[in-house]
Amino acid sequence: MSINQNANAGALPNFRNLGILLRILVIVDGICLAAALLETSEPLPLMEVLVEMSAQVQPILLLSLLVLAGINNLLHRLNYRVAIAALIAIELVVATAMYFLGHQVFNSTGALERYWLFTLLVTGVLVGYFDLRGRALSPALTEARLQALQARIRPHFLFNSINAVLSLMRQDPRRAEQVIEDLAEMYRVLMADNRQLTPFSQEIALAKQYLNIEQLRLGERLQIEWDVVDFPGDALVPPLVLQPLLENAVYHGIEPRVEPGLITIQLRRDGDRVRVLLRNPYRAENVHHAGNHMALANIRERLALHFDAEASIKTIAGKDSYEVYIVMPYVTEHA
Repeated sequence: MSINQNANAGALPNFRNLGILLRILVIVDGICLAAALLETSEPLPLMEVLVEMSAQVQPILLLSLLVLAGINNLLHRLNYRVAIAALIAIELVVATAMYFLGHQVFNSTGALERYWLFTLLVTGVLVGYFDLRGRALSPALTEARLQALQARIRPHFLFNSINAVLSLMRQDPRRAEQVIEDLAEMYRVLMADNRQLTPFSQEIALAKQYLNIEQLRLGERLQIEWDVVDFPGDALVPPLVLQPLLENAVYHGIEPRVEPGLITIQLRRDGDRVRVLLRNPYRAENVHHAGNHMALANIRERLALHFDAEASIKTIAGKDSYEVYIVMPYVTEHA
């Protein structure tokens, strides 16, 4: 299946995504209203025209959405142009079937060509809208922000990590070698093409590598609590979800402290949802390295790109702790 869950430039939207379905319904109803307004602007006649038009359009729309949801994975395996051609063919077949069904069952009137023309118009508008929206949200257009996010692993983090490795070379060569391997793996992932969803197990591994390196530098000041019991590692998520949040947690919650601080990472599957909670120490009066929330904004954009309205991220600054909550749909490679 295509693991791009949302509209993306050069790809059809995910017809199983609630946000996509709502957008389609709103756009089609808007087109119906515009078409009705072309015939009359008087309130009562307008309602009559709109009801009559909806009676013809809604069955086609609902059947189309059911069919497209059923073959969603197949459509996403096709070349984009082939998928568009298949989409148009499906819509014309559905419109034709509903036309003849309406004639036989409800004795409805109207020419078949009118059904086809309206179907082509609506399909064209929807394809154009989702293509434009995909381009607006596409990682190709937000690549600069993503690169900036990747560069947020602070230069002095790398400098301090190398110094820590050098100090370990004689005392604990094996651990020094492991740190170098963790660093190499981290930067390999960070410099990779991060446009596709990735298994959460890889995100967890990357986060642990980052925390292991920071713990080498901060020692007992950095305490970690993982709560991932029975969490499905095959859940697909946008890459670089955990590591930037953990970097913020270390940077703002641990570094300013003299005493030890605890970072908690809680991952849960709740039915068809994946829930992430990250908590770190927080002091409202602390102005240490005031950030610009670039990591949060970037993650929010990528959640919208892949999951539309089905994902969310929010933060809560309490008296002693700062919490980040993320909710995403539970999606797997074979879903």
